[in-house]
Amino acid sequence: MSRALVGIDVGTTGVKAIAISDTGDVVARAGRGYPLSTPHRGWAEQDPEDWWRAAQDALGELGVEPAAIGFSGQMHGLVVLDAQERVLRPAILWNDQRTAAECVEMEERVGLERLIQLTGNRALTGFTAPKLLWLRRHEPDVYRQIRHVLLPKDYVRLRLEGAHAIDAADASGTLLFDVANRRWSDEVCAALDVPTEWLPPAHESTEVAGAGDQAAGALGVGIAGPGPVSVVLGTSGVVFAALDEFAADPLARAHVFCHAVPGRWHAMGVMLSAAGSLRWLRDLVGGDYATLTAEAAETPAGADGVLFAPYLTGERTPHADPDVRAMFQGLSLGHGRGVLVRSVLEGVAYGLRDSLELLRDLGVDARVGRASGGGARSRVWLEIVASVLDLPLELTAVEEGAAYGAALLAGVRAGVWSDADEAVAACVRVRDRIEPNDDRRPVYADGYERFRQLYPMLRALR
Repeated sequence: MSRALVGIDVGTTGVKAIAISDTGDVVARAGRGYPLSTPHRGWAEQDPEDWWRAAQDALGELGVEPAAIGFSGQMHGLVVLDAQERVLRPAILWNDQRTAAECVEMEERVGLERLIQLTGNRALTGFTAPKLLWLRRHEPDVYRQIRHVLLPKDYVRLRLEGAHAIDAADASGTLLFDVANRRWSDEVCAALDVPTEWLPPAHESTEVAGAGDQAAGALGVGIAGPGPVSVVLGTSGVVFAALDEFAADPLARAHVFCHAVPGRWHAMGVMLSAAGSLRWLRDLVGGDYATLTAEAAETPAGADGVLFAPYLTGERTPHADPDVRAMFQGLSLGHGRGVLVRSVLEGVAYGLRDSLELLRDLGVDARVGRASGGGARSRVWLEIVASVLDLPLELTAVEEGAAYGAALLAGVRAGVWSDADEAVAACVRVRDRIEPNDDRRPVYADGYERFRQLYPMLRALR
């Protein structure tokens, strides 16, 4: 047993744990999976006890004595506890779509413009606050017993450390947080009749060693302040940029949250099905990822005119539409599996381009990206994304972005580094760089313009 800084990431499919030295080197990795429940169409739930058991097992597998532990995890999930801190029902997750009516109610109660001013966002089905309104309407017996509200990683923190706490970065995704002033919003809570005493004390990420997965993941690839943007090819896709000042998109097409670095914020666009789209196609047509992406590499850029709209579970950025669905456009009898795969890779890249353009509208000067997520293991896909975004993409030495960022926060809290900037400078190292393909730029420019026409068409057909 050796002492190390530990980061725990409570993800949608499992817990990842990582142990690092005070120079940022990885000394141990561990992970445990758990199931996802979908009891009704559009629902997504998990048992918080599964997170806790997985976290215990992963920590045991690391084989280190933690000098400090940092926490990251899936955002927006609702965990409700009674007065004895017992879980009242399965957690409702970030990708759950049941709360469309409650989102309308919330924007009417608070006022859309005022909600954006306070929280940096509009009411979307994945966020936490609409889930509380749903419980009040549909499960009143559960709602009457609520005494504590937590997010996923903070439930694991409660079980491990016995503390009710949350960080400003993760709290920003609840729609109950005054993002500009980095505190719970009495105004929003009053408008929704949500008791503020249910909410855990909010701290800076460096004080409690915790952050939502996107903020922690960005820190893990070196995004502490303005500069490189984070490009995530996970189940969902994210383009993330740090900001020195709070600057909400007036139409709330991009999210603006507190960053894991005190005194900084971040803007991000989120598409719901990025690598998830490729997983869906693999499950449908067979083959492994290496075979499928090799076939895509043999297919010319532009996928012979086939476009894929990656809206398998609705979309968040820039359309905020839980009901839109995916499509292939332009298929013919002569098209095979390689064309399908190529169009999926390109369609996801076009969706990421939507998010990047919104960040540029907020003043983000994007010149290089830091890629992460399972999809970033595909060189073919990285080359497509770099070319569509017209942005060089860098890969860092450690791939576990969110867990690594949580471990860095643990080091700051423990005094190993004075702040997040010092932690990033000491530990995050770039190992590779993928440049855009200039020869393919005209093809992707044309493809992106055609891609932008898909959503209005799909909306009109509903």
